Amino acid sequence: MSLLNDDFLLENDTAKVLFHDYASKMPIIDFHCHLNPKEIYENKNYPNITRIWLNEGTYGDHYKWRLMRANGVDEKYITGDGEEYTKFIEWAKTIEKSYGNPLYEWTHLELRRFFHINDELTQKTAPKIWETANQLLQTEDFKPRNLIKNSNVKVVCTTDDPSSNLKYHQLLKQEEEKNGFKTLPAMRPDKLFQIDQDGYGEYLQALSEASNVEINSFNDIITALHQRFEFFSKMGGCLSDQSLLTYHFKEASEQELDRIVKKGIENKPLEQVEIDQYLTMLLEKLMILNNEFNWTMQFHINSNRDLNRPMFNKIGPDTGYDAVGTQSDIVAHITKLYMTMQNINQIPRTIFYSLNNNDWMELATMMGCFQGGTVQKLQLGAGWWFNDTAEGIENQLRIFAQQSLLPNFVGMLTDSRSFLSYPRHEYFRRVLCNFYGKLVDQGRVPDDIEKLGKIVQNISYNNAKDYFGFLQ
Repeated sequence: MSLLNDDFLLENDTAKVLFHDYASKMPIIDFHCHLNPKEIYENKNYPNITRIWLNEGTYGDHYKWRLMRANGVDEKYITGDGEEYTKFIEWAKTIEKSYGNPLYEWTHLELRRFFHINDELTQKTAPKIWETANQLLQTEDFKPRNLIKNSNVKVVCTTDDPSSNLKYHQLLKQEEEKNGFKTLPAMRPDKLFQIDQDGYGEYLQALSEASNVEINSFNDIITALHQRFEFFSKMGGCLSDQSLLTYHFKEASEQELDRIVKKGIENKPLEQVEIDQYLTMLLEKLMILNNEFNWTMQFHINSNRDLNRPMFNKIGPDTGYDAVGTQSDIVAHITKLYMTMQNINQIPRTIFYSLNNNDWMELATMMGCFQGGTVQKLQLGAGWWFNDTAEGIENQLRIFAQQSLLPNFVGMLTDSRSFLSYPRHEYFRRVLCNFYGKLVDQGRVPDDIEKLGKIVQNISYNNAKDYFGFLQ
């Protein structure tokens, strides 16, 4: 079989028909990504493939940076000020050694789908690919809005702080019809969670100014958040995203919370139990707000961030120094949170992602205890980050299918900072179709192409459209 031919990842005839005739042409809803709405609005061509593919300073693709470090590339040619052509050559030398890594497949999918370059990227072919790609990058089709539109994307949800004025979302909203897609905000209150970090008090001041609510207590924070939910909703927002590296359920009284918030504002040391109390009560209030505004709540859990502290101090977070988390009882504590909120009927639509795949079965079975009221109210999210591989995707699909109703799944997202990441949806759809194709071969599901075709179309697009209500 040739590299990335029409049937790659498709192991039987059923899988091939499901992908080519049903899944491949479905539109895309990218309901969680890290694209910059300012870049979408400004719509500027990138000067070369290094800038769109690898990095602009310390902002870029840390998936690639990790591999380049593993290949001994000097940091100057990763996040540093090295010459951009040399950075591209170093990436080509790295990708030559990456057989079996999903980045090898993603890289070549992007070259084929966007640039129509079918050559393998190697040190030898890199100069020609550099020249061809850079010429195309100066054309109209390679401006950010057209990269999105031409990928058949209907909705992009960015990741936005509650204090954001959503300036570029407001501008893009006026041009939705011309663009052919929606750019919507999704609230991610990371800085609000970081009560034990320097700058928490300054952040509360920014939230106060954005919401026009003076913040002196825990309840003031919730009042400010309510205003931000109203504002985000007016801009089309209907998702939030909570990042929990670790979590322990521990409730607190209003008096205790006010004391904890005061310590955070004054940058005084907090005990772990105080951090747990603050996070628990903040999550409870966020669940109520998500319910009130009919939003979907996402949880990204169990990651281990910034392990290389000297490099964190030098170039900051999100630069490729993270790993799978190891809190073995994190789902047990989230379960306590959901049991508590079920008692007051305040469980919103929820999608759970864990970086540690050992959590998936526990999450999938826990979810089944709190379903009801709408189709697949709680979902096991797509294989995330280090699990975003053919095997990781299939493992998540298998657990979802075995413990719940996979035909209700809302499907894939890019979780990416790159405008060239949309072939990841194709990659997911191929694995999905192959999953069902193998079940047919094993005699475990009916050999009914029309019925299975509708299922893969729904998982590819229709379920997300209906679940989130973006296009109503």
